[in-house]
Parts: sequence; C-alpha cells; structure tokens
Amino acid sequence: MAEPWLHIVGIGEDGMEGLLPATRAVVEAAEVIIGGDRHHRLSDAVTAERLAWPSPFDALIGQLKGLRGQRVVVLATGDPLWFSVGARIGRALPAGEIVFHPQLSAFQLASVRMGWSMADLETLTVHGRPVETMIAFIQPEARLLILTTGAETPGQIARFLTERGFGRSRMTVLANMGGAEELRFDGVAESWAHEVPAFNTLAVDCVAAPDAALLPRVPGLEDALFSSDGTMTKREVRAATLAKLMPMRGALLWDIGAGCGSVAIEWMRGARYTSAIGIEPRADRRAMAAANALALGVPRLRIIEGEAPEALDGLERPDAVFIGGGLSEAVFEAAWSALKPLGRLVANAVTLESEAVLIALHARHGGDLVRIGVERAEPVGRLTGWRPSMSVVQWSLVKR
Repeated sequence: MAEPWLHIVGIGEDGMEGLLPATRAVVEAAEVIIGGDRHHRLSDAVTAERLAWPSPFDALIGQLKGLRGQRVVVLATGDPLWFSVGARIGRALPAGEIVFHPQLSAFQLASVRMGWSMADLETLTVHGRPVETMIAFIQPEARLLILTTGAETPGQIARFLTERGFGRSRMTVLANMGGAEELRFDGVAESWAHEVPAFNTLAVDCVAAPDAALLPRVPGLEDALFSSDGTMTKREVRAATLAKLMPMRGALLWDIGAGCGSVAIEWMRGARYTSAIGIEPRADRRAMAAANALALGVPRLRIIEGEAPEALDGLERPDAVFIGGGLSEAVFEAAWSALKPLGRLVANAVTLESEAVLIALHARHGGDLVRIGVERAEPVGRLTGWRPSMSVVQWSLVKR
C-alpha cells in the first residue's frame, strides 16, 4: 500500500492556533499547500509553495496527481468530508494515500450558536449549486442549516419562504464563526433586509402560516402544484407509481414520456441526491417540466428531447424506469436491457392498445399487474356525486 503523501486539513477562523498539535506539524512540514485565498491567509506564517484552487475546479485531481511524491496539504473549511472538497478527492485517489484532519464544521458551530440539536435538523448546501435545491426542505417546524453561495443567498431563500407561506420563519446568518470578527444577523423571512458577508452559514426555523403550501417529500403532491396541459400522471396514480419505483439515495430514474415532469420531480424529492432524466419529444412539455422542477426544488432534473427507444442510446444506466408515454415492446426491451440489477420498472397505460402491450409483457416477464381506479366527489346540480377518472393499468417488476 502506498504511503500517505496528501493531507487534507480542515481549518477554522482561528487559523493555525485552532489545529491540534499533530495537525499543525503536518501543515508546517508541507512542501505544497493548496487552498483558497482565505485558507492561505489563515496559514500565512507557514513557508511552502502556495497554489490556488485551479480553474476549472475539476482540474484539481489532475493537479494533485502531478504532485504525488511531495508533502502536499490541501486546506479546507471545517470538516473536509462534509459538503467539502475532501469527498471529491477521496473518490479519485486511493484511500491509503490520503490522511484527513477534520476541524469543527460550520454546521456544528452553527448548531451550538443556535442551541439546536443536530439530530433534529437538516444540513444542506447551496454553495456552488442552484439555490432552489433548498425549496424541497421547506416544511412546517423544520430547522435547516444551509451553507450559502454568497451574500445574496439569504435574501433569495427569504423570498422562497415568503412565496410559499413561510414568511414568519426565523432566519439567522452566522459569519466568521470561531474567529475574532464573528458576526450574527437575526430576522424573519418576510422582512429580511440584512447585508451580510459573502462567506456565511444560514439557519432557518420554518414557521408556516395557516395558508402555507404543504409540500411533503412523500409522493402525491397536489396536481395544481404542477404547470400542465392536462396530460399528466395524476396525484393518486403518481403516489402508487412512486411507491413501486422506490426512490433511494443517489439513484437515477429514466422518465420516458416525461410530460410536465411530475413523476421525475417527485422521484427527486423523495430521497437525497437522487437524479432523473426526462425524455420528452414535445418542446412545450419540456418547458413545463423545467419550470415545475425549479419551482418544486429539484432544478437539476435533466430533460432531453427525443422519443424512446432511440433517445435512450448512450444514457447512463438507470436504477429505475418509468414509462408513462410512448409505450411499446421495443421501448420496454431497451429500458429493461439498460436497467441495473435490482432496478425497478413501472409502466402505466390508459388506452386499450397500451393495456394490451402490458398484458403481453406481464405474461412473459411476470411482475405485478394492477388496475387503479379513482373517483372524486363533485357537484351534480345541487347535490354531490362520484365522478370517475380514466382507469390506469399499471405493470411493475424488479430486475433480478
């Protein structure tokens, strides 16, 4: 096993003085130190070759590999493995070549400042990511700690909260935590007007108004929350569909015939770090899906133009596939071939022709075949009656 030559060191606002003696000795013995301007400033007494973060940042791995054999230190903020550079490096280099030296993270410091139990809150980052990703976590009485992108981020999040009926949510921005110039700004979302430093951590204590939008992470959001031309997987059927697709952390979904994106969006909301590719031939529906994804907190939904099975060529292999449009045996065969082991496939049909395809596939491959019928109470003159929606035949199976 190779000897460790790369040390990834978390450093706080107290700089070198805040490091453990052994960690401090590692930094002082470094031949090369890589970090941002702030990191170099916090360790400026150490004599070593100084390198800034490369641009583009993805070039960092190649840069590090070129330094193999020297004593190299990468400086990060707080815990290098918690929404930080350490995780990316750890995936690219052998574990035996790296030593991690964690410092208290911004999340830990913020929870102490707020008096919040870390077991009872959500930790998020929008640093270098779309700020809209936090929208999916806006829930009554939720507590959020968020690593921000810059000085403007708290104002953007205050607007998201207010637009969804959470304007009374308490917000606190913490900056320079652990240093001599530590700052704190308190307020509420609907009247937030503070000017804050660019490097900050935001704490949000969500408070819902009586008319607040309720956006649970379990599937089955109200249909009205989606911009649609009427052709979409409706609420009750969508919930049943997602239950069979089984969103899991980091998993990828192919949504074939994505329409307004409702299934893919609820998939991405259902588990952390999921992803989805929506395949949709119509431009107007692709635009609706993109707008819905942004509004509901999953801006990284990927939407591509095309029709299956041709559009599936070259895509990353999925963990789950939903066929909501364009069903055919050829589409099934292409999707099933690409699906990973233990992958889940769900296909819905509302026409007799599509239903016949599902019955034939079920006869050959097994799985579960169910018919879902939904009736809603609606006015009938001065009275009320049940109005049925079109029944949906759903076929689902797991690849083993």
